[in-house]
Amino acid sequence: MQHVSSAALRKRRHRLVGGLPPLEQILRGSLIETYKRCGRPNCHCVDGPGHGPKRYLSTISRTGERPRLGYVPNASHDQVAEFLGNFRELQQMLNEICAINAELLRRRESLD
Repeated sequence: MQHVSSAALRKRRHRLVGGLPPLEQILRGSLIETYKRCGRPNCHCVDGPGHGPKRYLSTISRTGERPRLGYVPNASHDQVAEFLGNFRELQQMLNEICAINAELLRRRESLD
């Protein structure tokens, strides 16, 4: 970033801000997929992976807390996965914006 002009840094920052995912479509956590065996001796799950997939969202409210699991219906899986992806994208974009701002400060440039 040191060889990029300050104007180019500001332009990149502006493009990042304009491309942020919708904030109401953000979800932090992890999707967990499980398969379970029912225990019936004649069921198809005895030789296969099991019944499922059953999906759960693992979230942590505060640092140090145990993760909480919430069931995710199959109909909501794609949307939940998209929201989780939006969160990861947002994190990457915010990290880049912070790096640009830090570089502008290092150059003693205005952040505007």
